[in-house]
Amino acid sequence: MSLFFFCVYGWISGIAGQISQKLYEPFIKEVFLFKGCSTGFIKQIAIKVHEEFFLPGEVIIEQGNVVDQLYIVCHGKLVEVGRGKNDETGNPLMDLQTYSSFGEVSFLCNTPQPYTIQVRELCKVLRIDKRSFMEIIEIYFSDGRIILNNLLEGKDANMKNEILESDVTLYIGKLESELAARLNCAAYNGDLHRLKRLIGAGADPNKTDYDGRSPLHIAASRGYEDITGFLIEQKVDLNISDKFGNTPLLEAIKHGHDQVTHLLVQAGALLAMDDAASFLCMTVARRDLDLLKRALAGGIDPNAKSYDYRTPLHVAASEGLYFVAKTLIEAGASVLSIDRWGNTPVDDARIGGNRNLIALLEAARASQMADFFDHPQQIRGEKWKKKCTVFPYHPWHEKEEKRQGVVLWVPQSMNELVKEAKEQLQCGEGYCCILSQDGAKVLDTSMISNDQKLFLVNGS
Repeated sequence: MSLFFFCVYGWISGIAGQISQKLYEPFIKEVFLFKGCSTGFIKQIAIKVHEEFFLPGEVIIEQGNVVDQLYIVCHGKLVEVGRGKNDETGNPLMDLQTYSSFGEVSFLCNTPQPYTIQVRELCKVLRIDKRSFMEIIEIYFSDGRIILNNLLEGKDANMKNEILESDVTLYIGKLESELAARLNCAAYNGDLHRLKRLIGAGADPNKTDYDGRSPLHIAASRGYEDITGFLIEQKVDLNISDKFGNTPLLEAIKHGHDQVTHLLVQAGALLAMDDAASFLCMTVARRDLDLLKRALAGGIDPNAKSYDYRTPLHVAASEGLYFVAKTLIEAGASVLSIDRWGNTPVDDARIGGNRNLIALLEAARASQMADFFDHPQQIRGEKWKKKCTVFPYHPWHEKEEKRQGVVLWVPQSMNELVKEAKEQLQCGEGYCCILSQDGAKVLDTSMISNDQKLFLVNGS
């Protein structure tokens, strides 16, 4: 018998939830506080709210009280009334009508209500208690971040600080960090099913852990093709760097996962890093020929220079590494590069005395010199092409929105570079000036080094 009543109760509750959702969802999704929230979140709020009516003159919330209910206006009119130290009657501050919410700052931040809310016309409101609201946020916590951003909009600096330091902000941040750890754990274990469920529940696949590693970093380093493919489909950042300067593509190359490397390159990942020269020189010094070959196949620049202008070929020559030097030359390494002390790789090889290596480098030098004098335009335009990354904002303006840049081949003239950058970045006519990272104006493309970061700015 008890089972029968339990089933009936469950059926009635389900019907009541569907009715509430049908009646209240149109109001809830129009509330500014919930702008941009997911459909699932809106539906859950619609199921949990309660309907109440208030008569003209009634006070719903008293100034100074801490509110544990969030209210949404369906019909009628209310007014915010502020009371100062020398104001006994109160001054009307703002009318609240359909689709307005009130009590949200006190409700979310556990602070005293700044205004009294009084009814002017017969009104119907929806309310939800804090416990029910937080239970929904725990499931749809990504919507919690959206609500906080909506709440911050239009607030003064003091109020923004109060909101950002509130318990609910810390709670949402904690949930986000925990879920990022769960995502990386699922990626580490190769659990694609769990990864899909977490992302489906609102987890951000671009969220990183304390080392700046994303799920794509983990999947690439472990060689999981299925997870890598799924994350690529989610439009994750393919070139995100962790705190150590590693990208997912570099992780795949380091660990020898050729199929994952192929997937990433095919999707548009670039083997760009802050210090490619140090990585290559260290790889050469360690005599890791396999890693070197994989890195070169991934598109890393064999002519990347260190602080002392030394290239990987300089290191190979000084260490007497014949096959490493041969691999670098075949990948386009220049034998003509000069380091800080004026030495070429040939000079370094002569100090070591490896005759086979010296012969290899001298033959390569003769070939490269012949190419340079016979086909100078081809050398500059094709074989020794440089690339740069151009961003559409000023390098000095911290408050300016940091927008995505574009990787371009460096052309023969600055006009060509500006034109191509404007087209790719969809910038207006006013954008006509290229700056370096330190804010200096770049006047000639010959001044641009390979993989340099540049900034297209408004010249007015």
